[in-house]
Amino acid sequence: MTIVDGPDRREIDPVAHNRAAWDRQVALGNEWTRPVTPEVVARARAGDWSVVLIGYEPVPRDWFPDPLAGVDVLCLASGGGQQGPVLAAAGAHVTVFDNSPAQLRQDELVAAREGLALRTVQGDMRDLSAFADASFDVVFNPVSNLFCPDLAPVWTECFRVLRPGGRLLVGFVNPDVFIFDAEALDTRGELVVRHSLPYADLTDLDEQERLRVFGPDHPLAYSHTMTGQIGGQLAAGFVLTGFAEAPHHNDATARFLPGYFATRAIKPASPAST
Repeated sequence: MTIVDGPDRREIDPVAHNRAAWDRQVALGNEWTRPVTPEVVARARAGDWSVVLIGYEPVPRDWFPDPLAGVDVLCLASGGGQQGPVLAAAGAHVTVFDNSPAQLRQDELVAAREGLALRTVQGDMRDLSAFADASFDVVFNPVSNLFCPDLAPVWTECFRVLRPGGRLLVGFVNPDVFIFDAEALDTRGELVVRHSLPYADLTDLDEQERLRVFGPDHPLAYSHTMTGQIGGQLAAGFVLTGFAEAPHHNDATARFLPGYFATRAIKPASPAST
């Protein structure tokens, strides 16, 4: 566990903790760390491709530019050898940015195996200073910002690195699923309301309970709020142009409410008037 010295107590560094946690998830074979097969890449090269933002739901093709060939795509917090290689095989110029070096190695593995041109960059999704202004046509961010402590800098940076008219595609967890006691939900399938929102593993669970319920290899999660998710995109300057939802793919809450939301937003071609 990674900790840093604070003025009154030692605190966990969530970025470093989650980097190590996702590196371990790769070793454990988490489903979101398993590289796509050669067959998936071959179909994508032939024009038969799909990627996911939320659960197992394919992103509508009209959320992407058409044609995709030559489009500059930033796969944000999207390592694992899945979405990036598929989009590269479909003709996009892809950069995969992720906090986890092991996740990025999965993308590099597929790129080398399939002869794909694909760039990987390691870093914190709140800091995209590795990229110049107006570098990309699409930022593709599947469910991952629950592992980020704050969202406002993410949206600001996405807006900066997109070209005018560029698209931000985001998947995120419905904050409401975090009100339930995780142990009751995961072990017994019971929906026991326990937490107020916004929720964070670090502040709503003590270390002993966190380790008992999730184990040492679990990334730290934050519920965020709909204001932080959608309101944050709007505050950064985006215009929302698409919305979708899906049940959580492996959670008892799927019987009662959507577990995921997805948004498509556009960076206006010219500054919005007020």
